[in-house]
Amino acid sequence: MSVTAAADGIKEVTTPLSDADVESLKTGDRVRITGVVYTARDAAHGRLWPLIQEGRPLPIDVRGQIIYYTGPSPAPPGEVVGSIGPTTGSRMDKFTPALIKLGLKATMGKGVRSQPVKDAFKQYKGVYFGAIGGAGAVLSRFVKRVEIVAYEDLGTEAIRRLEVEGFPAIVVNDCHGGDLYQDGMKAYAREDP
Repeated sequence: MSVTAAADGIKEVTTPLSDADVESLKTGDRVRITGVVYTARDAAHGRLWPLIQEGRPLPIDVRGQIIYYTGPSPAPPGEVVGSIGPTTGSRMDKFTPALIKLGLKATMGKGVRSQPVKDAFKQYKGVYFGAIGGAGAVLSRFVKRVEIVAYEDLGTEAIRRLEVEGFPAIVVNDCHGGDLYQDGMKAYAREDP
């Protein structure tokens, strides 16, 4: 839908995302995401995989969407959702290139991604957002609504549709080949005497 720069230098990202939105994001950009984000972890991806391989419809339309690798804890009384921190993105690397090819525009989690995933981001215009690990309780404040949309029997790993407002993240891998982890290691690498 759009990416705009706020006065504080943080980019405001509104879903769904277009190719142009993704192209405007660069490694290291701090973002606030508003709109719909879907959750899916290992078990949900395991169910999506045979559908993808057989060319069958998925239970959600991934085109232009973000999948957040999280399994939220139950909501405390009076809250929308419990702790909703990221899980390690590389655990979904086997599935990600195929989802990006189907039109998924972004994934969000923590940790590094494989080269095939980064290649898919370049080829099909995708981006990987890093969410703050260990801050799941804080991140829950940015979730305004939660609804299970597929695989309810998976419990916390069911696919959920989140409505988020100002959800904070950082661009780790952009569609231009940028990699925040590699850049950081180069910038702070010690040179042996």
